[in-house]
Amino acid sequence: MPTIKTPIIPTKPSYVKVRAPHEFHWEAICVFVATGFFLDTDTYFKDLMVLPPASINEIDEEGFFVKSTPWFHWHKTSRALAFEDALEEFTQLFETIIDEQVGDKKVILPLSGGLDSRTQATALHHLGKDVNAYSYDFKGGYPETAIGKQIAKTCDLTFTEHHIEKGYLWDCIEQLAAINQCYSEFTHPRQMAIFDEYEKMGDIFSLGHWGDVLFDTPTSKQLTEAEELEYLLKKIIKKGGMELANALWEQWNLPDTFEAYLRQRVSKLLQKIDIQDTGAKIRAFKSLYWAPRWTNTNLSVFEEQHPITLPYFDDRMCQFICTVPEKHLEDRMLQIAYIKKRNPKLAKITWEQHKPYNLYTFQQNTSPKNIPYRAVQKLKRETKKALGKPYVQRNWELQFVGMENDEKLQQYLFSENMHPFISKPLLARFYNNFKNIDPVHYSHPLSMLLTLSLKMKLLK
Repeated sequence: MPTIKTPIIPTKPSYVKVRAPHEFHWEAICVFVATGFFLDTDTYFKDLMVLPPASINEIDEEGFFVKSTPWFHWHKTSRALAFEDALEEFTQLFETIIDEQVGDKKVILPLSGGLDSRTQATALHHLGKDVNAYSYDFKGGYPETAIGKQIAKTCDLTFTEHHIEKGYLWDCIEQLAAINQCYSEFTHPRQMAIFDEYEKMGDIFSLGHWGDVLFDTPTSKQLTEAEELEYLLKKIIKKGGMELANALWEQWNLPDTFEAYLRQRVSKLLQKIDIQDTGAKIRAFKSLYWAPRWTNTNLSVFEEQHPITLPYFDDRMCQFICTVPEKHLEDRMLQIAYIKKRNPKLAKITWEQHKPYNLYTFQQNTSPKNIPYRAVQKLKRETKKALGKPYVQRNWELQFVGMENDEKLQQYLFSENMHPFISKPLLARFYNNFKNIDPVHYSHPLSMLLTLSLKMKLLK
């Protein structure tokens, strides 16, 4: 009987058939609109599933799923490891993984103002790899490319900067729908704005996804099971997501309530993780159910142009994390120490999450020390707004705001593809709430409805 082995964190889903009726999985779709990702092995349909991570899966001769057996369980078995020893192990492992993944190919490195790609830049520079780096930012937003440019210059990397224009989505939304099959909402994948540029950038991507989860502690508090559930629900449910999910649950006449269903699903998945330390348990949950179904969905965009590599996804890196004392993972300590050790100049460049501070000074990003900077930045935003040039902070502001964007949005939302799947009154309610009540709160529901509209068009 054929078998399929999946990595600890798969880079892309493996879809297999299930012996079940071919019909919409309404409950799973409600979870999708609430959180932005499908939970566990769910898909749009009851007769299609995604193979779970870190498992060996038996498939019958007709291609139907038979059973799944885990080959790895997330755990927390901390060794008596001094921080300097942990740093040395991470250094050797990280650089070995990157060296093996990229070889002598020309590397394409997306640079942000954070730590994950900066850690990769440090390793790639140390290993002497041929790297073409790039950054992008929102036109009218924070100049994230300025930080990427500084990082590239410090590491002697070729660099290009890109500024994401308003309304870019509408020129490529159907191409994106075909690539990711509508398993992710459409306002996030900025990489589509420069999709055609990737072909000439290099040979292979080195992507920094998931480093922020592996190399930080979600919470240093030890929580009860009930508190862990509440913590996770608060993290995964998006603004306005619960309201849209409840509305669809009622429209589709599903039993009980959506909230009860979601709580039960998440609680069962959480109970399967045999880890006592809350921080490690939350990290394991995210790596099992969040990374494969949310973070990874749009990796397919990169993969359309070139092979992708992800050093933080490597099985050895995940296994290493399971044995490192949690205290060494707090506040990104290992990554920061690695950058300081290999390239101190990189550590002096602004850390976007703690701007204007860097890796040596970010502890000062507390009140009242940071009040002057925050006050100046707020004044700049208000001034731009008064001049008719509002500060762009969020992806959806490029896609949903303005007359031309609104026209395109309505074309998709109110097309016949959505009926009778979702009623026009429900669509109008969430559209009007976005336009007239609270665009920040209703931007996620609107993006999810747009995603469902494209999915229905794909299925016709």
